[in-house]
Amino acid sequence: QVQLVESGGGLVRSGGSLTLSCVASGFHLDLYAVGWFRQVPGKEREGISCISNMIGSTDATKWYAESFQGRLAISRNDAENTVYLQMDNLKPEDTGIYYCAAGRLSATIMIPVTMGGGKYAMDYWGNGTSVTVSS
Repeated sequence: QVQLVESGGGLVRSGGSLTLSCVASGFHLDLYAVGWFRQVPGKEREGISCISNMIGSTDATKWYAESFQGRLAISRNDAENTVYLQMDNLKPEDTGIYYCAAGRLSATIMIPVTMGGGKYAMDYWGNGTSVTVSS
């Protein structure tokens, strides 16, 4: 069964940290770019970070949304079919449902796709993990 499963969300105080995980099963995640997205009720889904695959390269391209600059670190462990998102210095406005998604996208294309909320271009989506940041 092909699926992505997020975990690592929870309730944290302002200034705290969380590490989200995105585990793939049923397909080889190393072939895919992976994005992280946040959904807040009443607002459009927004892309917050993405990481390219490492096909033909020893380094992955990474991108972060400006509102999260300096507070996020995305990484991947293809041996574990997993992508991680470390989130530091969390703020109450970071509260939301966080989703990961995988797409067969080049490093160049994945950034505008992620910035646009991942519409129409991602092949697989997880069901999300909830992050709540209290003040």
